[in-house]
Amino acid sequence: LSQATKATLKMSQKINLSARALHWVFRVADREASMQFFLDILGMKVLRHEEFEEGCQAACNGPFDGKWSKTMVGYGPEDTHFVVEITYNYGIKQYEFGNDFQYIEIHSSEAAERAAKAGFSSDGEGVVLASSPDGYPFRIVPKAAVGNDPVMAVCIQAVDMEKSVEYWNGALGLQVAGDSNLSNGDRLVQLSLGDHPWRLRLLQLAANEGKPLQRGTAFGRIAFACPADQLPGIQSAITEQSYTVLTPLVSLDTPGKATVQVVILADPDGQEICFVGDEAFVELSQVDPNGDKLLKDAMAADNSKAWFEKKAKRAKELEAKLAAQQQ
Repeated sequence: LSQATKATLKMSQKINLSARALHWVFRVADREASMQFFLDILGMKVLRHEEFEEGCQAACNGPFDGKWSKTMVGYGPEDTHFVVEITYNYGIKQYEFGNDFQYIEIHSSEAAERAAKAGFSSDGEGVVLASSPDGYPFRIVPKAAVGNDPVMAVCIQAVDMEKSVEYWNGALGLQVAGDSNLSNGDRLVQLSLGDHPWRLRLLQLAANEGKPLQRGTAFGRIAFACPADQLPGIQSAITEQSYTVLTPLVSLDTPGKATVQVVILADPDGQEICFVGDEAFVELSQVDPNGDKLLKDAMAADNSKAWFEKKAKRAKELEAKLAAQQQ
């Protein structure tokens, strides 16, 4: 980091953050195929599944107002593992991808072997480069995880690394655990929370220098938990430093489960960050032994895929009819 940035960081650390990383949110159009990838290839388990009749107050499901579902999958309980939130908006056939999310890195020999057998290629050093049916990339490293969680890192793009580090380290208080210039000209900064081995990676792409971040409609969100009484202070500190608060402190209800408080922020590139009160979230996020059944029942009842296939068939028939009339 530059001397100017280091000096700024010393002055700007206003949040005494006591947090843990929770999950990354993926927005998927093909829920069934996505679940096969996360469960059968990556080897994750369904932790809980929830259905909602209308859009989330904090835009958890994106800018959509209709019915949606949330499925949490991972390698263990949410209070001890970094997991994935699969968000599915009923009736949405596809999303536009940006270049904001780069990858999730998983350390697992078993997952790497399954991914290789499924036809995913290697980078030449044994790391399998897999992607979900919706196109989200994963790096699967064939070695044991550090600790009990195979999910070792989430990587997102940073357009201006100095500004991004000033935000994530200087404003939010994540520690800089590494800063390196890669052989291809890219720059990678790794951020940590305490002594936990999980890393948030910021990647500045040499090929995208000077270009704004593209988020599309598939953009995700990273979530952290902290004591609920820290949430107002986080919001105030971010506001005082003229950063963005997307959703001020709000309470979110989940049918039949705990109500949680959240505040949603955005970093300098617009990457979304959710902070949730840990006490209620621990209650909300308990593994549901019926989660897998609830998911399967919801997929069985969902006729969206058949509707889209029928619509596409009609469009092709109409196109063929018009072509015949023009002959």
